[in-house]
Amino acid sequence: MAFKKDTVVGTMIFTIILCLSCSFMITGTAEILKERKLVKKRDELKRNVLLAADIDLSGDKDFRQIFETSVSPLLIDIDSGEVASTENVLDFDDRMAAINPETSIKPKKDTAKIKTRANQARVFKVLDKDGKLHAVVLPIYGKGLWSMIYGFVAVQPDFNTIENVVFYEHGETPGIGDFLDDPEWTKKFKGKQLFGDKGHVSFSIVKGGAKPGDVHGVDAVSGATMTGRGVQRAIQFWFGSEGFETFLHKLKAAGV
Repeated sequence: MAFKKDTVVGTMIFTIILCLSCSFMITGTAEILKERKLVKKRDELKRNVLLAADIDLSGDKDFRQIFETSVSPLLIDIDSGEVASTENVLDFDDRMAAINPETSIKPKKDTAKIKTRANQARVFKVLDKDGKLHAVVLPIYGKGLWSMIYGFVAVQPDFNTIENVVFYEHGETPGIGDFLDDPEWTKKFKGKQLFGDKGHVSFSIVKGGAKPGDVHGVDAVSGATMTGRGVQRAIQFWFGSEGFETFLHKLKAAGV
């Protein structure tokens, strides 16, 4: 029997077919966009990790290739310091893990004002051209004046000296708090030591400027006291007993 599109039944069939076709098109487009978003997110992560490790990405250097050949991503259990996984680490959703009650805890001393902390975290071992450890890149975040400040701190093989830092996301006051993006300020972190003689985190952002010979202090920026204090507290928390302290101790003991 011939299909009569001008009938009520024909109109309904045509409408259903049109809706299904549109649904399939939207679903397919959403999947494509989702994958592109994931690729972009991975690329941003790779670039930030390499920049934090002070790897030269100038010119036409392929940061993806550099990352693949020189970086080992690890998912670790923060409390035990043990490696939990080496698979699909780049796609681990650290922010979701931090707000999920089943995968997070409330810090005993929330000096970074993060409210909850994920049980696991992504860390990155960066190797030099000879295959030796160049740096370990660790994620940090904490409350600034207006926003959460997210960044990476790269630590040299002594697991105490800072190689470099990158702050890649924040919502601090434009023109004041955006010194976090200024390489002239962040390069002052290089060579500073995280821990004091007794093993406690001694790093600080010093209002009025660090004194000559201060191996733990970085100059604060005038007018941005709370932002600088947020960075200091974030570093002190994440390299303390509720952060990466145990993991770093294990690396040092293993002679990695």
